Amino acid sequence: MKRLLYILTLCVALAFASVSVMTYAAPRIEQVSSDETVVVGGKGTIAMVAGDSDATFNIFSITGQLIKSVRVTAGTKATIDVPKGFYIVKCVGKWSRKVVVK
Repeated sequence: MKRLLYILTLCVALAFASVSVMTYAAPRIEQVSSDETVVVGGKGTIAMVAGDSDATFNIFSITGQLIKSVRVTAGTKATIDVPKGFYIVKCVGKWSRKVVVK
């Protein structure tokens, strides 16, 4: 039983370690060129920037529940307030990213 608990603890620790290695390092919002579509997690906020065309961002909780859908016009930035935690942000038709809000 002790061995099983040890193996389970080790697996959980490795799972969390691999999540931190695979996170996306997004540039700061101020450094984004006009043709990029970017999302960045901050302190209590998620900031989204639309590139050359309008973009729709879907923000999901880590459990998969849709928190909010935000439409951002071309060349502008939108910020929403969210509680701290992990989120998945999907730019519809382009990409999805993991975001950490502190």
